[in-house]
Amino acid sequence: MNRNNIVIFSVVLLGLFGLMWWGRPATSSTPSPQSIEESESILSAPETLYDFGRISMADGLVNKIFRITNSGAREVELQTITTSCMCTTAYLIGPRGEAGPFGMPGHGGAAKSANELIPAGESREIKVVYDPNAHGPAGIGPVDRFIYLEEKSGGTLALEIKAVVTP
Repeated sequence: MNRNNIVIFSVVLLGLFGLMWWGRPATSSTPSPQSIEESESILSAPETLYDFGRISMADGLVNKIFRITNSGAREVELQTITTSCMCTTAYLIGPRGEAGPFGMPGHGGAAKSANELIPAGESREIKVVYDPNAHGPAGIGPVDRFIYLEEKSGGTLALEIKAVVTP
């Protein structure tokens, strides 16, 4: 191999490595659902997953109420409630009535503070509303959405809804 071929081969090889490095997946500070679920939470729920089964876009909104309980010995402050998608909203139902809607940060569902103190042993309800029309005609098929209840102490309880959306 002559010198020119070696130089050209080296430049092409370096260019390929550069493109692979530049195109690598960026690390994100947004936690995955799995890492959020693993956060130690004082809040508990007898049911953290609900499957709506087959739902029709023509029938519109569906909702589910989850019951959460402070299973600790001291009161806990529920700081924020967020959802994993703009098609899902959540409402906190407590002694002061219904608060919300809480949604996906940055997509019309600003991360509003829940600021709900839940005494030890007491419960609250989280009403989750899913809009099967939010993604338009392309939104048919299986969906899996999460609702994150974040405590001031750092613990997070993840609730999950599933469905198969039909036209």
